[in-house]
Amino acid sequence: GEITTNANIDYKAIAKKVIEDIGYTKEEYGFSADNIDFQIKVKKQSNDISMGIARGTAEEQGAGDQGMMFGYATNETKGYMPLAISIAHKLVRVASNLRKEGQFKYARPDMKSQVTIDYTDPTNPKIDTVLMSVQHDADFNEAEFKKYIHDEIMVKVVKSFGFAENFNYLINPTGRFEIGGPKG
Repeated sequence: GEITTNANIDYKAIAKKVIEDIGYTKEEYGFSADNIDFQIKVKKQSNDISMGIARGTAEEQGAGDQGMMFGYATNETKGYMPLAISIAHKLVRVASNLRKEGQFKYARPDMKSQVTIDYTDPTNPKIDTVLMSVQHDADFNEAEFKKYIHDEIMVKVVKSFGFAENFNYLINPTGRFEIGGPKG
């Protein structure tokens, strides 16, 4: 990465804290904050780029050339993101918080979600399918795990968006999901 600053930044400490906050704290996960070889690859930004960015006032500041993005805003949600991705993000956020609070038994940090919405009637969209893949411990009760995901995460999140709970759902549809995260 590139950065121009006078600050003294402990990149390793910051990275380690983020990895711990995510939940990679146990050797059994195959990746943890305590068994990482850190390589700091940060340098000062090119003067050629910097002169196009660093201008007098904040209003005059330019943007760097480090990425190209495209996208769109929609009025489906308060955050102007498409409804399906907003629901999918909340599913993982709720599941992650429950795991960190110790309430989501067997769950490990790696989680994914996908939501499919039926817009056949644009004035009355319906959730067709909710999918969650959640990494789990090697020794776990699969039925209990899946029931918890459906009842305590999927149904509650879907209802929080004002939808009925009569949606199709898939939980870890490819089978076991013990190996995940960076190791996976």
